[in-house]
Amino acid sequence: MENEKQILQIEDLKFWYTGKGFQLEISNLKINKGSKVAILGKSGSGKTTLAHLISGILKPQSGLIRFMGQNISNLSDRERRAYRIKNIGFIFQEFELIEYLSVLDNLILPYKLNKSLSLNEETINRAKAIAGRIEIENKLHKYPNQLSGGERQRLATARALITSPALVIADEPTGNLDTQTANKVLNEIINQSSKSNSTLLMITHDPRLLESFDQVIDLNKLTNPITV
Repeated sequence: MENEKQILQIEDLKFWYTGKGFQLEISNLKINKGSKVAILGKSGSGKTTLAHLISGILKPQSGLIRFMGQNISNLSDRERRAYRIKNIGFIFQEFELIEYLSVLDNLILPYKLNKSLSLNEETINRAKAIAGRIEIENKLHKYPNQLSGGERQRLATARALITSPALVIADEPTGNLDTQTANKVLNEIINQSSKSNSTLLMITHDPRLLESFDQVIDLNKLTNPITV
């Protein structure tokens, strides 16, 4: 029964960058489905690295990362990419927008990358509705280079939420926003995650945001098994 509640399990994980003197070790981490989790840690503690391991962008040297019962550590590069597109909405710190695509086409990009997703009128309407809630609905026919930094961040956020993924990973999604806009974006991430029962992992340095989460993981203190 315990395993059925968990979306993510990490055991005896070890990862390092060759020649950089960095190593991330996590003995036991379990995260429950539908939980809202903040990941803290000082600069260089491995917050973004952990997000990239969970999403399959990076592969650990040893250990197990099990997502929804599947050990993604054993997947090939191609299989991990398919797993990431299907299951994870990633809000990147650097946005990762496609500059030659319009705002709308960037927003619905996951549907063009994943053949199992249906791109139809309902999808377009949902994209427009999400864009409206975070106030970029009048920018849909523009291009990323015509947006402000805050608008680019909001677009990246909307794109991650559009497919109602099982897991949303947000890497400092409010870092470049003013307080009022940051609250709107955070509320949209949490509300949309809750509506789809998505699990949310958010990397943040902003202590003002922590009260919105079920649990907080501090990588500097992650020495004992933790379940959230």
